[in-house]
Amino acid sequence: MAELQVGDRIPAFCVTADTGEVVTADDVLGRKYILYFYPKDNTPGCTLEARAFRDAAADFAAAGYAIYGVSRDTTESHCRFRDKEQLNFTLWSDRDGALCEAFGVIRRVAGIAAGIRRSTFVIDETGRITAAYRGVNARTHVAELRQELGI
Repeated sequence: MAELQVGDRIPAFCVTADTGEVVTADDVLGRKYILYFYPKDNTPGCTLEARAFRDAAADFAAAGYAIYGVSRDTTESHCRFRDKEQLNFTLWSDRDGALCEAFGVIRRVAGIAAGIRRSTFVIDETGRITAAYRGVNARTHVAELRQELGI
């Protein structure tokens, strides 16, 4: 499957939010959002990145962007991570990896899925990708994203 590029429409998807709600692509149509993929809850790099998004969430919101974090962890794991780190944005559970596959963020070793490549996509109100960042640095990514978006 080819990686999604800037200008591509996001594919149909169905995930479960940390609230227990089922979320589809249609549910977020009509709003701008940051969709960031990360390997695993409660790991050092993922915690750094989540805290950076948490600390910048108000500025992203003021610019009209919602934030959604995606990993293959369970909703229960997401809830523990969200509560422990006082995250102020929604985490989506992609247990079957379909959303990760659709966005081309599965890291492979010898052709075998070996985790998620830390990546972020900026989506506009029409469901099109306006920016794509793959293999980002957990420490610096949010600051760089803010700069790119003028936030």
